[in-house]
Amino acid sequence: MRRSLLVGVTLCLVLGLAVGLGADMKSRQKTQVKFEGMLGKMMGMFGGKSVKEGLVSTVAISGDRMLTVTGQTGELVDLAQEKVYDIDFKGKSYEVKTFAEMRKEWEAAKAKMKEQASAAKEEKGEQPEAQYEIDFTIDKPGQRKTVNGYDCELAVMTIAARQKGKKLEDGGGIVMTTDMWMTPKIPAMQEQVAFIQRYMKKLFGNDTETMARDFAQAMAMYPQMQAAMERMKKEAVKLEGTAVLATMKVETVMSPEQAQAKAESGDKPKMGIALPGGLGGMFGKKKKTEEAPKEGLPAAPAETPKNRATFMTSTTELLEVQTTASAADVEIPAGFKQK
Repeated sequence: MRRSLLVGVTLCLVLGLAVGLGADMKSRQKTQVKFEGMLGKMMGMFGGKSVKEGLVSTVAISGDRMLTVTGQTGELVDLAQEKVYDIDFKGKSYEVKTFAEMRKEWEAAKAKMKEQASAAKEEKGEQPEAQYEIDFTIDKPGQRKTVNGYDCELAVMTIAARQKGKKLEDGGGIVMTTDMWMTPKIPAMQEQVAFIQRYMKKLFGNDTETMARDFAQAMAMYPQMQAAMERMKKEAVKLEGTAVLATMKVETVMSPEQAQAKAESGDKPKMGIALPGGLGGMFGKKKKTEEAPKEGLPAAPAETPKNRATFMTSTTELLEVQTTASAADVEIPAGFKQK
């Protein structure tokens, strides 16, 4: 379970809402990710302009081809030829992989993960992991504003994973809160997600159905997850439209015992739900509390509750959408050589 549940629920929601007609399109969007703690400081120092200002990506779809360009790199997916081209614009070169090669790599990765899972179970002595429940809500507080020319309404999606039978603040966990400024559906953006669905289906074939079946079995094993998915379906109608601006914040939440241990020892205790590689411990530490304001000066804004720590925030903004694209928009530039 753990953090993967948040990812799985979110992917099901996003992919489930997409309906495409196979039309051509072009889009441009900007994404910026900010990590807190030591990782954030390191990325700020060495990440350069892209970390500070964000990355702008362009997507063009024409027929069975989709080209995504970010900075000096690009990826061209060709569904008809069943090939993916990784393009280096600076070096004027490209590498190509067939879907068959990618499927082979996927099988090897699955086998590796299975081995690691088996080894982890042996190391733990088959001790059962704690079970988690998922809370899913979408609120529309009634706020509106214009974003890049689109009239938008705010929708706040919250996904929380907490220990089964306990409140989030009592048992600890993870919270992902996404503020989405939604406009009525932009058909071209639906086409972009629909192309990805076609790509996944063609790449994994029957494996796509296997994944869906495994996910359904997982829900049967965890009734609390099934309830969360049912709630999600009912709430998802509030998300009809296209997100022009979305800001996601991921927070880790400590139980009272963990918060007390931290206060007494100054060490970061393990979170209620672990992050990959112990990131909750390494990078989840809060900034030092600022000095108390001098007499006569206004008090500083209220801080995040001491049992919470922001792990990361990300912002995605839709800058431009076009409803046409040509074959030239999804071609590797002339003169580029295959590595």
